[in-house]
Amino acid sequence: MAQPHQLDAEIRERAGKGAARATRRAGRVPAVIYGNKQEPVLISVDPVDLMKELQQPGFFSHVYEIAVGGETYKVLARDLQTHPINNLPTHVDFMRFSKKTRLAVDVYVEFINEEECPGLKEGGVLNVVRHDVELRCSPDAIPESLEADLSGLEIGDTLHISAIKLPEGAELTITDRDFTVATIAAPTIFTEVEEGDEDGEEGAGEDGEGTEGGEDGEGDEEKSED
Repeated sequence: MAQPHQLDAEIRERAGKGAARATRRAGRVPAVIYGNKQEPVLISVDPVDLMKELQQPGFFSHVYEIAVGGETYKVLARDLQTHPINNLPTHVDFMRFSKKTRLAVDVYVEFINEEECPGLKEGGVLNVVRHDVELRCSPDAIPESLEADLSGLEIGDTLHISAIKLPEGAELTITDRDFTVATIAAPTIFTEVEEGDEDGEEGAGEDGEGTEGGEDGEGDEEKSED
């Protein structure tokens, strides 16, 4: 199980669009903690701290501990609103949970042992079909990532979800097939053809010289000048 991420926050006194705009003008991001049959808690978070979390994979599958107003809340990020132009966060919804809570979350797939993959050593290309996999589990059991082992895979081999070990207490939301996570594709080879090769071959005699327009190929030069 991954350790909770710490996130500092401050209490917001007022709700509403006007209060949220005031929070943004003060240089912070408005947010709310809700769920688990308790009253919502209005908070704000530091945009720098929030951006650090957003730049890591798995923002919506990380468990966060938010210390605010003398309380510590274990939450999951469930919704993120961003500015339509600069794409910066403008509001975050955090959800409390209990031991009985089970959620469907996308977990990042980390590919390991690339140096022990014969297919990649031979020039093959890792073709990732799924960068993350949806699991159903309790929030406390959400893994930081799923490890996909590439060792021993040859060009043309396929890595299925059955080859990836799931954490205890977690199950796949897709259960009707052994779906593909990645393949080792053959390398793409580009063949360059020099200009004039085909013309030279078609107009060459036994000695490789031009057969039209004179012994020294003068006729060819005249044609090219036209």
